[in-house]
Amino acid sequence: AGVRDRLFEKEESEDHNPGGVKSSGLVETPTVRLKNFLTKATTGKPDDATVGSSQGGAPIADMFPATTILFADIAGFTAWSSEREPSQVFELLEAIYREFDIEANKQGVFKVETIGDCYVCATGLPDPQKDHALIMAKFAQSCLSKFQELTKELEI
Repeated sequence: AGVRDRLFEKEESEDHNPGGVKSSGLVETPTVRLKNFLTKATTGKPDDATVGSSQGGAPIADMFPATTILFADIAGFTAWSSEREPSQVFELLEAIYREFDIEANKQGVFKVETIGDCYVCATGLPDPQKDHALIMAKFAQSCLSKFQELTKELEI
């Protein structure tokens, strides 16, 4: 599932409001603001889909200054996969992403998406995390260890 779908599935607790913003008398968490952003961006309205629209629309981008993004790409994957059966490629990616997802859930890392052999995730987004960079560094280290274990198990 994509980012938008997973955000809409996420439960919002009433008392959870780190960095919430008042809007029309209601409290918006960063998660709610991100959901609203994604909803507006997909409505097709010119004012909602452009930043600083010429018609006076407000920018749709929020600032997340305490955020770390990880793009984990498998070096040599294209060459390796071109010499393998599709089932082998699928088995490897499925095993790797399953383990990365487990680690992400354990460590509070937000999975954005996977694009081919690239795993994209973030910390400090949509909910602020003071130690976002440290969390991501530990996550990356765990993923590297898991990757090495899996490639040995699968004899790749």
